[in-house]
Amino acid sequence: MSQNDQLDLLARRAVGFVRTGMTIGLGTGRAASAFVRALAECNHLTETLRCVPTSEATAALARQLKLPLTSLDEVDAIDLTVDGADEVDPQLNLIKGYGGALVREKVVASASREVIILVGAEKLVTQLGQRGRLPVEVLPFALGFCRRRIRALGFDPVLRSHGDGPFLSDGYNHILDCAVPPLANPYEVEQALRAIPGVVGTGLFLGLAHRVFVAHRDRIDELRRD
Repeated sequence: MSQNDQLDLLARRAVGFVRTGMTIGLGTGRAASAFVRALAECNHLTETLRCVPTSEATAALARQLKLPLTSLDEVDAIDLTVDGADEVDPQLNLIKGYGGALVREKVVASASREVIILVGAEKLVTQLGQRGRLPVEVLPFALGFCRRRIRALGFDPVLRSHGDGPFLSDGYNHILDCAVPPLANPYEVEQALRAIPGVVGTGLFLGLAHRVFVAHRDRIDELRRD
């Protein structure tokens, strides 16, 4: 299967969990975009749904495909969120944020009754941090301070760039891509990073995913968190 075929199969598997009248969280990135497109094809469902996008890019795609959008201000909870990930460990903890929407993605995931993650098999790791990169979103005002504090924790933070300047998230914050080793205790790392004033959020998504669909060359596997 090509990567596009894999994404299409993953997306269609996730659409099978959507029910009439649900509020759906729409993730950001290639896997999430595939889900948005697959969802838009379900005409019998879409007119009954409310969708909460995690980025302006996802919102634009959803509007183009005529999916009904809403916001967290207008819903009490989200029934189901579908998103991708950059790393998945055996406990279904994740690293996300290579696409730059980590804070909004974490807010929407935390507001969701169920979170389904769509990945290729190459995203599976034995320990988070195995791919060597952890995004951390920081306030522009605190950029230098956060860089120094993160470096003191033993991680090398590099300011993400876009064109001729720094990358800005949809919340107008900077992202520091931190060089990390495999993390023996990601919960301690999350706590230490979040304790730094000016850090808005990290790419560690711990205990949030309920199911992960994994595309292999010849099959789709389903992983569940107990």
